[in-house]
Amino acid sequence: MKNNFFDRFKPKENKFFPLMSEMAQVILAASDLIVECVQVTTHAEAVEYYKLIKEQEHKGDDIQNQIFEELNVTFITPFDREDINHLSSTMDDVTDLINSCAKRIMLYSPKTMPEAATRLATFVHESAGFLVQAIDELGALKKSTTKIKEYCVQLGVIEEKADDVYEHFLIDLFENETNAIEVIKLKDILHELERATDAAETVGKIIKTMIVKYS
Repeated sequence: MKNNFFDRFKPKENKFFPLMSEMAQVILAASDLIVECVQVTTHAEAVEYYKLIKEQEHKGDDIQNQIFEELNVTFITPFDREDINHLSSTMDDVTDLINSCAKRIMLYSPKTMPEAATRLATFVHESAGFLVQAIDELGALKKSTTKIKEYCVQLGVIEEKADDVYEHFLIDLFENETNAIEVIKLKDILHELERATDAAETVGKIIKTMIVKYS
């Protein structure tokens, strides 16, 4: 007969790694949608994309809650429970920011979206791809860190590129947009995309810290 009490002391990698991989896939799905969302031409389209992205945001919240619950009932975890919680909550932040961007597009209905919006959304999507690969490597962290380090480096590279695009966008916006309301709308929308790349880079920094602790 299975001893449920002592079973709680067994390592639970099979629970946490799949959950975090699911969360990474949620980020990737949301990033696919935001690339299309920033290119919509009607309010109706913006509403539909926001609904789709909101579904992914809900999925991410559900996974984050599952991870939190597992941390409360699992005695032995593959990494410190604080690290697992910090990692998953920051991953959830990425999806939240993508959702926030889509919500603003829906609510503000800007007259036109600048080319910088597509570039930033593409950076978010690229970051999501590296997040998926980095999370997939977590299980092998104690054996090899080569790949996961490179993925984390790429998250930082993308964040720097996104910062540069956002800064140039702001310069152009303030120099050429005469409608103050449109300035506020566009600045707010694109800022959420830039923040999403920041959050993705933060995920990479958390993983780097884990590499130092556990490799």
